[in-house]
Amino acid sequence: MTRPQVLILQHVPWEKPGRIQTYLDELGMPSQVLTIVDKKKPDLPDFDEIAGVVIMGGPMGATDYDKYPGLKVETKLAKAAISVGKPVLGVCLGHQIIATALGAKLSRGEAPEIGFGPLKRVDKDDYFSMWDKQVDVLHWHNDVVGLPADSRLLARSVTTKVQAFRFGTALGLQFHLEVSAPLLEEWLDEPSMVKDLKAAGGSKSQLREDFAQYDPQILPLAEQVFSGFAARCNTYAQTLA
Repeated sequence: MTRPQVLILQHVPWEKPGRIQTYLDELGMPSQVLTIVDKKKPDLPDFDEIAGVVIMGGPMGATDYDKYPGLKVETKLAKAAISVGKPVLGVCLGHQIIATALGAKLSRGEAPEIGFGPLKRVDKDDYFSMWDKQVDVLHWHNDVVGLPADSRLLARSVTTKVQAFRFGTALGLQFHLEVSAPLLEEWLDEPSMVKDLKAAGGSKSQLREDFAQYDPQILPLAEQVFSGFAARCNTYAQTLA
């Protein structure tokens, strides 16, 4: 048996795992990044050798199965992983994929939520034990999801009722803790991202200023969430070994 690894599903080149990868690497947790969004029958690692699943963001809709058949594969994989207790982490689109896999409804938000804005913590949870009641984080989404049945709401914002939730071993985050300063620059080099930002009334310069202001407060929170996830994957890997 090969060493258990964390499977990271990426949808577009610029929406990378960023800080998630950093904390997996720090713990020495092997990982593999795959992009399967266009593939109906992708070549995936053996399910029994997956120690955790990370599903990243992207511009497509979570249930756009006709155009992106790989999304259906990701949905089934998320559901299967959760059912056997593998750690699963979803960011933005990934959060929506997990939620819809658990039966939640996907819909268009009232307006795009792009840029830094306040997030209200609803439930402390062990992932969020260091968080204040309110913190400014980076948002970048159009779609929203309902809360899956039997899951726990962790955070919300004014316009998005489900910003974070827990269901068993799964954690969904609608917002972007994974973005570091270098990754932000990759986002701002991507024309489609800049178009979205401008359409929402933002600018590159303002986003950079906001990042410099808020990231020092966000960094320890991101570390808690992603190092905690990496530790859970490491523990699960030991059960496989």
